[in-house]
Amino acid sequence: MEIEFKKIELEDRELIDRYLNQKTYRSCELIFPNIYLWSREYPTKFAIVENALVFQGILENGEPSITFPAGEQEEIHKAMDVMMDWFLEQGKEFHMHLVQEQEYELLELWYPGKFRIAYHRDSADYVYETEKLTTLAGKKLHGKRNHINKFKENYPDWVYEPMTRENVEDCFQMALKWREEAECEQDEAKRAEMCVTLNALRLMEELQLKGGLLRANPEGEVIAFTIGEPLNPDTFVVHIEKAFSDIQGAYPMINQQFVAHEAQEFLYVNREEDTGAEGLRKAKLSYRPAFLVEKGKVTYVKDGGKNHDED
Repeated sequence: MEIEFKKIELEDRELIDRYLNQKTYRSCELIFPNIYLWSREYPTKFAIVENALVFQGILENGEPSITFPAGEQEEIHKAMDVMMDWFLEQGKEFHMHLVQEQEYELLELWYPGKFRIAYHRDSADYVYETEKLTTLAGKKLHGKRNHINKFKENYPDWVYEPMTRENVEDCFQMALKWREEAECEQDEAKRAEMCVTLNALRLMEELQLKGGLLRANPEGEVIAFTIGEPLNPDTFVVHIEKAFSDIQGAYPMINQQFVAHEAQEFLYVNREEDTGAEGLRKAKLSYRPAFLVEKGKVTYVKDGGKNHDED
């Protein structure tokens, strides 16, 4: 059985979006700009199988893994049958990644007891109420308000600007400085993330992304910037956020200002996962998420026994 998985290009957006728009979940990964940008760093490809969209990635052990198909439910079921046969013909173990609870429930409905899912805490997305990220009201977010007030006290002439073709180069130069300070070239994961950041800045218009930036004063250099986009009708996703760590309050300030200017028509803001980094997890939890979007890895259970794990 031949299934042609192809590299993701900008001209594939209309086709891919046609299928992704049928998903209503809040996972940050399955949205075209994120898929396209990260496919430059990791070998992600796509194919249309039984009129459903399937992405293929490669696990650390070199084995293929697919996403849950996107499309109409009947076509998804057919695509799953085909992909199960495809793995068998390839002599490969069946693997799926980024599978959400609603999707696993369909697998259980169609193939009772045939699959196991293991949720991975490090990949869970943090989703917040937009209003709370904007106002930072309440005792639990008192510390965030203090950081912002300190920033405003230290930089009374600060300005926020939407990212445009006129100021995006300033963000690019700030990112290069941030890359050097963070020693990104010494760490593979940091290097990949910075490549995605720089490419996102280069392709802001082509990828239809939204951005915002902070300056300490109207004539000053960029000290923080962030990039995001609508994820679905009620959720906005923040993909990238960079600020100089020696400027107190820069991170909470760009976070609050970007949401206040760009996400007010949305009920929720997805600020992506923490990747297991202790400091990042602590920071994301400190904003009091409304809920987490869990994603799991699915494998085929050879003996047909039902399993449901979490790691």
